[in-house]
Amino acid sequence: MNGIWKRSLMLLALLALGCLVVWPIFGAMAAVGAFAAALLVIVVLHLHHVSMLLKWLRHPVPEATPQGLGVWGGVFAALYRMLRQQRRSESQLTATLKDFQLAAAAMPDGMVILDQTDRIEWCNPRAERHFGLDCERDIGQQITYLLRHPQFAEKLQSQNYGEPLMLRQLRGSDLILSVQIVPYGDRQKLVISRDITDLERVETMRRDFIANVSHELRTPLTVLGGFLETISDMKAADNDLLRRSLPLMTDQARRMQRLVEDLLTLSHLESDNSPLRDERVNVPNLVRGLYRDALALSAGRHGIALDLECEDWLSGREDELRSAFSNLVSNAIRYTPEGGEVTIGWQRRGEQAVFAVRDNGIGIPAQHIPRLTERFYRVDRSRSRETGGTGLGLAIVKHVLNRHQGRLEVVSEPGRGSVFSALFPAQRVVPAETGEAAVA
Repeated sequence: MNGIWKRSLMLLALLALGCLVVWPIFGAMAAVGAFAAALLVIVVLHLHHVSMLLKWLRHPVPEATPQGLGVWGGVFAALYRMLRQQRRSESQLTATLKDFQLAAAAMPDGMVILDQTDRIEWCNPRAERHFGLDCERDIGQQITYLLRHPQFAEKLQSQNYGEPLMLRQLRGSDLILSVQIVPYGDRQKLVISRDITDLERVETMRRDFIANVSHELRTPLTVLGGFLETISDMKAADNDLLRRSLPLMTDQARRMQRLVEDLLTLSHLESDNSPLRDERVNVPNLVRGLYRDALALSAGRHGIALDLECEDWLSGREDELRSAFSNLVSNAIRYTPEGGEVTIGWQRRGEQAVFAVRDNGIGIPAQHIPRLTERFYRVDRSRSRETGGTGLGLAIVKHVLNRHQGRLEVVSEPGRGSVFSALFPAQRVVPAETGEAAVA
């Protein structure tokens, strides 16, 4: 403004000087008239520039900034520079906001920004999925109207934001969310949500595992302890009692031994993160050995059949494959009533190799099949204990197949039997002649 005033005062000084020059030559009236005419021209020019400024202010873009005369040239140049700087600042802010939105969209957690009245100002896509929101539609909505959960509303109202809140069954979904409310700014809040469904499932499995192990060991320990206490309290040996108690004690000791062995095997498979040390496994010979073991385990109570359709070998660990296949065979025999049929097969299915165990036993209801490989999961707990199973066999099978890039396929129908198939990809299959040449 100092420059504008200086220019204006200099112009007025020049006009006054001109009047003083005109005065002696043309008289006072001519000097005053000339001064008034000059002032009128200056006023008209200012009004013209003001009109251009008002017109430009309706659509103020740098490219259309007027070209002014005199002091107005400086004014319009200053406006042009200011708008260009504002454009650069807006571009930087837009880029920063876009980067923030991209970063927030990539976050694994949900984020919702609330104003001082708990209305939604912004949310990221993850929060939309967690809470069933629509960012475009729900901006400005009260969050408690959309997220109808008493605990969440109570936490917002109480302003006790220290501990995260766990929310379940939001809008009919099976998600479990950990929700943290963080106050900031002028009474604004940031709602952060994290999907902890898998963590809760693992924690539930851990609790069930501990409870099941304790329960499985309690019964044999109680039997052994009871008999040992009875025998210890006897003044003289009772041969009849010993004949009855020792076989039971032996059975319970073997049951605990099988359980501990399966636990150790499962623990080894779960903790072994090292790459699989592959060897060529003669699966046909392995299956023939399992067939002989099945005959011994059945003791003539079932019809055991062997179905070797191919002679392919596998690349993998023989001890792990034997453990997995043996569990499938023993399960089929345990859960097939006397007189039933069990078929052990090794075949090709397209490019895949398949080890399959088929039986016509009791079968499995469809709702139980997805959970069969969980540790200690039993369709019929009482029947499982009667058959001598530990509840860990299929969990071992799952881990072994995962380490060999395989998968377990279960087809079953109650009353008609089951087919458990271990499928191995083509890269694990070794032609028989290659395997035999390697062994030789």
